[in-house]
Amino acid sequence: MLDLLRAALLGVLQGLTEFLPVSSTGHLLVAGRAIGYDDPGGVFTVMIQLGSILAVMWLYRQRIVDVITGLPTKPEARRFALMLFLAFLPAVVIGFFATDYVRGVLYESLDVIAWALIIGGFLMLAIERFRPAPQIVDAAETPIWRAIGVGIFQTIALIPGVSRSGATIYGGLLLGLDRRAAAEFSFFLAMPTMMAAFVYDFFDVKDHITPDRIAEIAVGFVFAFISAAMVVKPFLNFVTRIGFGPFAIYRIVAGVAILGALSLGWL
Repeated sequence: MLDLLRAALLGVLQGLTEFLPVSSTGHLLVAGRAIGYDDPGGVFTVMIQLGSILAVMWLYRQRIVDVITGLPTKPEARRFALMLFLAFLPAVVIGFFATDYVRGVLYESLDVIAWALIIGGFLMLAIERFRPAPQIVDAAETPIWRAIGVGIFQTIALIPGVSRSGATIYGGLLLGLDRRAAAEFSFFLAMPTMMAAFVYDFFDVKDHITPDRIAEIAVGFVFAFISAAMVVKPFLNFVTRIGFGPFAIYRIVAGVAILGALSLGWL
């Protein structure tokens, strides 16, 4: 029962943080160690991320259907698909060469996560203050070259603690997207990126999916789906009105707290 409660907590945490610019991976690694949850092979983390992916796909299901059905006849559907594909490619290339180092070395270093949170928080505050005037208000109308630029920014998120959504949102803001468009483009780009990462990781961890882990994975998956589905739309409305400043401050505080816990031997 205790493991199921831990799985539920981590599932909620995954869903809440996956699409916020605060690093879901960093939160899961820190929280898992803090509550003593053992995840051999990382199978639990990989499987519950699928819940978050499916949640955002469900929320944007009409857009997905429109693009797929419109590919044969609608130029705007083909352009949207091409835009996402080209934005997705940099992560594929860099991830192919860097994944083993990131997973084998950086994921084991909580101080890397802490510093990535802190530095990312200060960068977010600077970008909020000094970003160029927005030129793009509809994520679907992002010019191809800007989309590729956001995709390049996404590769920075291979470092745990940076945040995939954070890196793509920063990139979008710097490349002239307004707050809502940058956040929504991040959601669109998450679909192929996270699905590809899930498929890649699944073949690495499938042998660790044992009968005694299925209940934990199922609980984490469901809670990740529900919490992610609940957070996306309110997040869009929040950043449209308020901006990303509160998330930047949270990142800095969280990073300092992790460094403090490490220095005291609590993690």
